[in-house]
Amino acid sequence: MTIPVTFWSYFAELAGCAETVVTLSDGATVGVLLQRVYQMHPPLAGLRRSTLIAVGVEYQDDGYVLRPGDRVSLFPPVQGG
Repeated sequence: MTIPVTFWSYFAELAGCAETVVTLSDGATVGVLLQRVYQMHPPLAGLRRSTLIAVGVEYQDDGYVLRPGDRVSLFPPVQGG
């Protein structure tokens, strides 16, 4: 299956693009997807602990099993004041 991944805010600058597509086996998890993303875009790997991950409109963790049609978004930590 192919999963589109969107990079938000300065993650797009670090990745060098706003979106990419990752091809995964059926039953792959968000954790597997992230490993691929970090191989493709190494500057993002150092921010792994603070990355927010959404599948569709819901935040998910590494164990979430992806399904065909899912879209993943990666965000830096939310800041405000």
